[in-house]
Amino acid sequence: MLDLLIKNVVTPCHDGPVDVGISGATIQQVAPQIEAPAGQTINGEGRLLTPPFVDSHFHLDSVLTRVPNSSGTLREGIDNWGRYKQEKLTEEDVYERAKRYCEHAFTMGIQAIRSHVDVCDPELRGARALTRLKVDLKELMDIQLVAFPQDGYYSAPAVKKQLLAALDLGVDVVGGIPHNEPMYAQGTESLRELMQIARDRDLMVDIHCDESDDPNSRHVETLTALTAQMGMGGRVTASHITATAAMDAYYVSRKLIPMMVNAGIHVICNPLINIHLGGHFSHPKHRAMAPIRELLAAGITVACAQDCNEDPWYPLGNADMMEVLKMGAHVGHMMGFEALRTMYDTVTVNPARIMQLPGYGLEAGCRANLVLMRADTVLDVIRVSPPRDLVIRNGLVKAEA
Repeated sequence: MLDLLIKNVVTPCHDGPVDVGISGATIQQVAPQIEAPAGQTINGEGRLLTPPFVDSHFHLDSVLTRVPNSSGTLREGIDNWGRYKQEKLTEEDVYERAKRYCEHAFTMGIQAIRSHVDVCDPELRGARALTRLKVDLKELMDIQLVAFPQDGYYSAPAVKKQLLAALDLGVDVVGGIPHNEPMYAQGTESLRELMQIARDRDLMVDIHCDESDDPNSRHVETLTALTAQMGMGGRVTASHITATAAMDAYYVSRKLIPMMVNAGIHVICNPLINIHLGGHFSHPKHRAMAPIRELLAAGITVACAQDCNEDPWYPLGNADMMEVLKMGAHVGHMMGFEALRTMYDTVTVNPARIMQLPGYGLEAGCRANLVLMRADTVLDVIRVSPPRDLVIRNGLVKAEA
């Protein structure tokens, strides 16, 4: 006997309507017609059933702070965040804001978030709050944390110790920000150290990399080379890499992207924030975002993520991954029907692969984490971002529109 049977739904990964049978927290069967007794039966009425959305790059420690940024630049955001940390940040402040956001994000169909957490704070208030939250919200959300030295790995002598302490607290992934180090050579050296820490601890790596309009900021090349040399393909992510939009096209297409393919490195773009923060000082204005179309065409796993929500870097946001997807599609010239379907993967299966989420998907044996929406196709979901009629977690309906 099934615990839950969902009848007559369409999905992003099956041809024609299907039924989905669930026992406990696991999908047992997906077939055109399932005739089996069930504790609960839901008529899908032809609506779209999808695996949940995955936001693979976010900052839960700064979310909902509503700190103004009059210039709209990355630099002012970092400076204003530094003042907030000094004047207002507490462990409970981080916990309550992040919890409020995650509970809302769940109703929007997000069931996994990778959040960077600033470890330049000597008290590790953000790391302590979010490692607690990760446990407290595990029935709603998979939260994966990145130890992120926001001011730079070499910004203060204690940062390395603090990063290691954050990992000991339960932070999951090693982060970095080489372009924010005092000297370019220190950016290179920071990557060597951080990659070694990750390899020694058998952890994944996610680097804020070349979030700049400077065409000479090429730390992604170093990160890619280290990934190959250290045999860490599939475990390393280059986030942002907006400087690629200002680089020579021949270099990007003929050297950098083939290197990235060979190394097995992943990329996370943050279209809303990249376009907002980038391009302020270039003339003519350029599209300050990584080349999504070219990266995907080369076979690189690319995700699109929200990054910020009502914080020192971005005044807007509503945990709607369709907003993220649509900006990425527009800026990345991914507006054909098949291209849009591919873009849907950048907020579902691709970030799940980057985060190495176990049991993600909509096949027998996968975790019964699902979202039911009033739409006929993926294109309809992208176009109108319909209400999330049902959000199912571990086989249980946990939210209804």
